[in-house]
Amino acid sequence: MIEAVGLTKRYGAKTAVYNLSFQVRPGTVTGFLGPNGSGKSTTMRMILGLDQPTTGQVTIGGYPYRKLPNAPRQVGALLDAKAVHGGRHARNHLLCLAQLSGIPARRVDEVLGVVGLQDVAKKRSKGFSLGMGQRLGIAAALLGDPQVLLFDEPVNGLDPEGILWVRNLMKSLAAEGRTVFVSSHLMSEMALTAEHLIVIGRGQLLADMSVRDFISHNSADFARVRTPETEPQQREKLTAALTEAGGQVLPEQDGALRVMGLPLPRISDLAHGADVRLWELSPHQASLEEAYMRMTQGAVDYRSTVDQRAGLQQQLPPGAMPQQQFPAPGQGQPDWYAPPPPQQGGQPFAPPQAAPGGPNPYAAPPQPPAAPAAPAAPADLNKPEDPR
Repeated sequence: MIEAVGLTKRYGAKTAVYNLSFQVRPGTVTGFLGPNGSGKSTTMRMILGLDQPTTGQVTIGGYPYRKLPNAPRQVGALLDAKAVHGGRHARNHLLCLAQLSGIPARRVDEVLGVVGLQDVAKKRSKGFSLGMGQRLGIAAALLGDPQVLLFDEPVNGLDPEGILWVRNLMKSLAAEGRTVFVSSHLMSEMALTAEHLIVIGRGQLLADMSVRDFISHNSADFARVRTPETEPQQREKLTAALTEAGGQVLPEQDGALRVMGLPLPRISDLAHGADVRLWELSPHQASLEEAYMRMTQGAVDYRSTVDQRAGLQQQLPPGAMPQQQFPAPGQGQPDWYAPPPPQQGGQPFAPPQAAPGGPNPYAAPPQPPAAPAAPAAPADLNKPEDPR
């Protein structure tokens, strides 16, 4: 079991992880989620003794990683698949790791077969694709047949067959009673692989619960209802009946209704009682991605903006027709992520409060006033391209 208690890691004025406590129990696949820059990699590095916590501690089986006897035989990890000498054969790379840990050479051939690299065992790793590098990193993690495994983005670069293989591998390892801790940004894959989730944002714990509870607490299921388009009065009559019964009704862009707070049989009975014909009555159950977006929307550090193109589009020649612009899928639609019920999940991220008399760990250091920038010279758009 992995146990973190009060983990805090600071790099100068930046706090990467703040007062983080959680447990990763054996026998289940635990997903580790969070936006970019939330502190996931830093946390995994502290678990493996690669970074020293500023305060707090993290143990594996009750011991810090550095105090585990022959740690590679007890803990396997994949943090960076590129951490391989490019001039070394795949088998020789694993053989070096095995010899350092007292693992017999026959185990190298076993894990090469497990990850499907037996046919390229004598090839240099610098010629490997991204997916092959991932497989080699997983082989290194499995080398000591450890009871605790940590994987950071294990399906990155794998084809669909490889993704399915990794998913089944994780589940089978957990079924054997091992502790499996997986960090990933692929929500659809986590929904199929993980049973428990630990979610962090800006270095702080946001959620520690099962996948089912996480979705339930951070989303709102709703029903999608549609009436005949040629009879708008029926839509209004149904809206009044549902609202009177305590439901929340929101119009959709395409003319349908989004109904929250009422089960489907109750909606059907109310429509029948109001003499309203229904063309559609379908349930919508939130996905892990929707629940995750609702939970972490206030903890995202890197947000994209609309590309204004800085006026770089060239003028069309006389008589030329402008290219037709098509809206992106979903453009103009209302927010897909249903608002959570009152007092249930989806709260905006609140940074931790500083201790009395202490500084706020997330407060930005004061910056001196910037000098006014000199006006930039206009770009010469007619300048010929550099032939180099």
